[in-house]
Amino acid sequence: MSSQIEIGDLRHRVRIERAVRLPDGGGGWVMSWTHVADVWAAIWPRSTGEDLTLDRVAGRATHEVWMRHREGIVPEMRLRLGTRTFDVRGVLDVEERGRWLKCIVEERDL
Repeated sequence: MSSQIEIGDLRHRVRIERAVRLPDGGGGWVMSWTHVADVWAAIWPRSTGEDLTLDRVAGRATHEVWMRHREGIVPEMRLRLGTRTFDVRGVLDVEERGRWLKCIVEERDL
């Protein structure tokens, strides 16, 4: 995909979330997710595969998610689209112009 994206391609409303550690009351921590923003995005599937996890086969799919540029998107975040969850694996500022972000994501539990 080139950087020639049309505004109509941004047809998915995705939620950006970041991980936060919260005290569990017993001296430890619990990982939780907090809402950062809702943005319009374009989502394109790129590859699929399978992994053996905890003695079961789990599906895996990678996607490209394009959105308008915004600061602070990092691989420790995730994107949500309804019941679907995408772990951010990499973030690229397309053409280094501060106009578009391309996130390489992996969808969980297919």
